[in-house]
Amino acid sequence: MSAFREGLAEIFEVDAVEITSDFDLVAHNWDSLAIVSTLALIDECYGRLVEGAALAEARTVADLEVLALGQAA
Repeated sequence: MSAFREGLAEIFEVDAVEITSDFDLVAHNWDSLAIVSTLALIDECYGRLVEGAALAEARTVADLEVLALGQAA
């Protein structure tokens, strides 16, 4: 499992095996604290800065990975 997904498991307080591409962020308290924590995690894991507004629109882990890796949606 990637360090990024392990970090997300800590942020959402779930087992790492639950963090799949289709993990529903909104159903798991995708709030401002989770967003700020994820911003820091992306910077730590990928050395990238992502805009908070773009991150707030993410709905799944796959959306986060697209933003973290700088790929077009």
